[in-house]
Amino acid sequence: MATEIKTLNPQSVWGYFYELTQIPRPTGQMEAVTQFIVDFGNNLGLETKQDAVGNVIIRKPATPGFEDRKIVTLQAHLDMVPQKNSDVSHDFLKDSVNAYIDGDWVKARGTTLGADNGIGVAMAMSALADNTLRHGPLEALFTVDEEVGMDGANGLKPGFVRGRILLNCDSEEEGKLFAGCAGGADLNVSFQYRKGAPLIEGDVAVSLFLSGLKGGHSGVDIHLGRANANKLMFRFLKEAVRDYGARLAFVSGGSLRNAIPRETKAVITLPRDNAETLWELVADYQDLYRIEYAGIEDNINFTAEMADTPSTLIPEEIQDDLINSMEACQNGVITMLHDFPGIVESSSNLAVVESSEGLIEIKILARSSSESRKAALLSSLESVFSLAGAKTEYGGAYNGWQPDANSPILKVMGKVYEDMYGKKPEVTVMHAGLECGIIQGVYPDMDMVSFGPDLKHPHSPDEAVSIPSVSRVWEYLKSTLENIPVQ
Repeated sequence: MATEIKTLNPQSVWGYFYELTQIPRPTGQMEAVTQFIVDFGNNLGLETKQDAVGNVIIRKPATPGFEDRKIVTLQAHLDMVPQKNSDVSHDFLKDSVNAYIDGDWVKARGTTLGADNGIGVAMAMSALADNTLRHGPLEALFTVDEEVGMDGANGLKPGFVRGRILLNCDSEEEGKLFAGCAGGADLNVSFQYRKGAPLIEGDVAVSLFLSGLKGGHSGVDIHLGRANANKLMFRFLKEAVRDYGARLAFVSGGSLRNAIPRETKAVITLPRDNAETLWELVADYQDLYRIEYAGIEDNINFTAEMADTPSTLIPEEIQDDLINSMEACQNGVITMLHDFPGIVESSSNLAVVESSEGLIEIKILARSSSESRKAALLSSLESVFSLAGAKTEYGGAYNGWQPDANSPILKVMGKVYEDMYGKKPEVTVMHAGLECGIIQGVYPDMDMVSFGPDLKHPHSPDEAVSIPSVSRVWEYLKSTLENIPVQ
């Protein structure tokens, strides 16, 4: 039973996390979860405030004898990524997450779990509620709508937060302290046309479905080389159009900018005489993709079936420009960091493609820890689609978080970790976007570190959080709070 999660150790953390799984909280739907947090703070009798964009801050006085310590802000975001398997019936606006225990992991049945960043929220709530902890002045900042646009962090104003130290609870590898992260920006692409082209007499319609990919977080998982469903579909479409007389009527792939697309669907028409050989081509591509991604993807499925005849086709010129630009678009890892071996510097995620009558929209998320490299990557992506005649617009830009080698809190947390485990933690930077960079822009003197327990496959239905890791990180957080230096 899902309620067994509340009995895991530490019970306070898992209890609050379970309560969060019962509240629908996809990005953009924050009213219920922010009210939950406001009620939580008020019920504890703690100072609780909400700002204009919905962020909530709760303040807890210092333990007697710790009043002279620096103010610490625990920070986590309240929203979750709504991803589900195609065979799962789940409404993220109404349904609770069906979480369960699988050995040493907590998972969800067919959907994202919301441990990103629900487990960080639960730890911050536990720190506020636990009166056995020893700590200086403490506050917890719960931000809204992080996953799409980081709207909560972008809406922060000076004075709402008082902390001198920020402990961001949104990273996903125990034993690592993150001291920097990549910035990002969106590229929005659109192909527009006045009316669709008529069907070709004698052609039949075929529905294509590429599924079974792992997907994942386009920052955390981009270095794993997982397949992008949109790239694979358009690779196939190019040959189908060129050699089999296919015409494209509809395409839809991906759902969120920061999730590697797991599924893409297309509807094409082609001469009836070519239908049988198209089935063979689909099977050949499925075999090819499984060979190319062996050891990375376990279950690539590419299928075709007869479909209802569409009313119109995408005009041939638009179709060709779309296919060629999608094929040429850079995707995945672009550059690596020199100072942090094995860490991605810049990447691109060809996240979403969606066609409707007279319009095809494409959404890409570019990331880089270098502002100049980010600008160059965006320019390169924009050039590809501009050459194809598409309209392009930039949006959703956010700064990276630049590492500080002399960070006092980084040194404190390094010593606490070494005292607890007899070894030093790894200090690194994250390719995913964290709110730290944006918060640093509002509070430039704030000292920051990001940390958290082991999570697997955030932003996908395979998301899982490690039970023993949560217990260890909770103890680490408590010890860190006890060792915060004086002001």
